[in-house]
Amino acid sequence: MSLGIILILLPSVFALAPSRPHIVHILVDDYGWNEVGYHNRGKGGSEEVLTPNIDALVDGGLELDRHYVHKICSPSRVALQSGRSPIHSNVQNVHPEVVNEEDEFGGFQGMPLNMTSMADVMKSAGYSTHMVGKWDVGMASDRHTPYNRGYDEFLGYFHHSNDYWQQTEQKCYLKPVKDLWLHNATHQGPATWLANDPECSQKDQAPKNDGRCVYEEAILLDGVLNTIDRAKGSEEPMFLFYATHLTHMPLQVPKEFLEKFDHVDNEKRRSMRAMSYYLDLEIGRVVDRLKDNGMWDATLLVLHADNGGEIMTQFCGGNNYPLRGGKFSNFEGGIRVNAVVSGGALPQARRGQKETGFVAGEDWLRTYAAVAGVADRWVTDPAAAAAGLPGFDSVNQWPLLSGETTVAPREEIVIGDTSAIAFNGDGKTLVGGVIDKDGWKILLGAENKKHQICQDVTTPADYPDGGIRQRVPEIICRTCGSESSSGCLFNVFTDPTESDNRAAAEPEIFARLKARVGELQEGVYSPDRGKKDKRACRAARDDYGGYWGPFLV
Repeated sequence: MSLGIILILLPSVFALAPSRPHIVHILVDDYGWNEVGYHNRGKGGSEEVLTPNIDALVDGGLELDRHYVHKICSPSRVALQSGRSPIHSNVQNVHPEVVNEEDEFGGFQGMPLNMTSMADVMKSAGYSTHMVGKWDVGMASDRHTPYNRGYDEFLGYFHHSNDYWQQTEQKCYLKPVKDLWLHNATHQGPATWLANDPECSQKDQAPKNDGRCVYEEAILLDGVLNTIDRAKGSEEPMFLFYATHLTHMPLQVPKEFLEKFDHVDNEKRRSMRAMSYYLDLEIGRVVDRLKDNGMWDATLLVLHADNGGEIMTQFCGGNNYPLRGGKFSNFEGGIRVNAVVSGGALPQARRGQKETGFVAGEDWLRTYAAVAGVADRWVTDPAAAAAGLPGFDSVNQWPLLSGETTVAPREEIVIGDTSAIAFNGDGKTLVGGVIDKDGWKILLGAENKKHQICQDVTTPADYPDGGIRQRVPEIICRTCGSESSSGCLFNVFTDPTESDNRAAAEPEIFARLKARVGELQEGVYSPDRGKKDKRACRAARDDYGGYWGPFLV
């Protein structure tokens, strides 16, 4: 082969098989479509948004314009970790204390036991594996926690959320319980030394008597930066999963960041803008540390949200303009999220581009397996198959992301739902709709909820504007029934705000997609997750000194 031919082939070879780069996956919590500057450029968006570092990642990376996830936290995280669609892994946002002992694999919160995780896959490729931040994928036993799901190290919390200053979430025996855990080579248990003064709060951020008052996100960022420093020069490539607490409720942030947004009249929006800006500075520090350590050119960095911004009630402050709905809703504002791929391992030709092909949260497992050179090893999941559990739904997106192909490998998005009435309750797994390769999207409301899909609003760029549709959007609902006369059908390619319901006008398309939903419904995974177990509170009190942790042997 001539030198000229070799030089021509080299770019495609490197696109197909990067030399085991570091992988940094950043998952942002409840991050609204309108919380990033790059979605506001010349589009009539809010001038309050300030995210220069994330915007820079987009400008120098690959914007993923059609990245879809589940509408709520835990199912999105399970899909990511397990490489399964939520309809085959988890659509419930139940609390980590639930147990159903009649089901040894799925009778708990989060990812069923025996499903191989993303971190397990990366370890099989020789990566060191690190997790910092929000887990929300299971806590019942040691087997459910990050350090038995393939992660060498874990610094973070188990629940949906906790207080940014006191690290508390829920109560046991009338006392607030803290949720912050560390597992590494020398420690496995509550991170008690990171607790703040009892007086430390959003209102009083001054440490007392040489004590502590440190914002939790700052603690997590230190863990991330320390991980990057320790990986410098290591023979093992690093897989780092950083699940930020921001921008999830409660609306808490250091005061100096709030002061920067004094010009924002609405208190909730001011807090959200400040939290988004704090997050953006964190992302900048992560990128700078990778560059300072000489690691950026050998890093693939992926950032996306776990679901859309939370707009329910006037207390949330999220914004998904111009998309309809938000977290907890299957309108686009709940499931189509901000996403970008960047870093030196992304081929030069893909930088500065926008990819409009479908990407789903569950796709990252096999995508990273391909980047790490072990894709052929993880076509199936033998451990899950032996337990009678669903296999991978993950699609290898690396050929598309790297530019080897322009044909998106994913042809549809499957939308999960639940019959649960309460937001954090248990219920039956439902297929709430699909989006096909031409952009046609059918939504089907749960029969036991009278086919209602709520948050049928599009928020203004500077939401909220004071009207009831913006103050309490959860009471603004649309009937999405099973017949075209009462159904919901949109083309989200031509109508991204879902303003033009085409169900009655396109009965054949509606019928075709309804049949596809029925076909998918026949194969759902729908375990009974159980109920809150009193042993969780006993363990917090008796074993962990007032901290949440595993409670089953």
